[in-house]
Amino acid sequence: MTEKNQPPLRRRSEQVGVVVRAKMQKTVVVAVERLVRHPVYRKTIKRTSTFMAHDEKGAARGDRVRIVETRPLSKHKRWRVEEILGKAILPEEDAAEAAGV
Repeated sequence: MTEKNQPPLRRRSEQVGVVVRAKMQKTVVVAVERLVRHPVYRKTIKRTSTFMAHDEKGAARGDRVRIVETRPLSKHKRWRVEEILGKAILPEEDAAEAAGV
């Protein structure tokens, strides 16, 4: 096949969010926030969407991650964790560091 006959490659959709649940095996729930303007009052409102994502990287609750769209992996999973952008500092870790453990 020549280059002209191939359809253009579709860029996969990416989102950045925070892991809110990580109690399943190889699955995390990621919350993605977006800003929307109210149609009547014109105030900017935060809206949150949650996505179930396949996680091979080992993301924990509170981590900031980048997820990309992928083929359906299960009934609810259509996203995959691409990379962990930042690790979470949980309150119990802060207490341990302050105590010098």
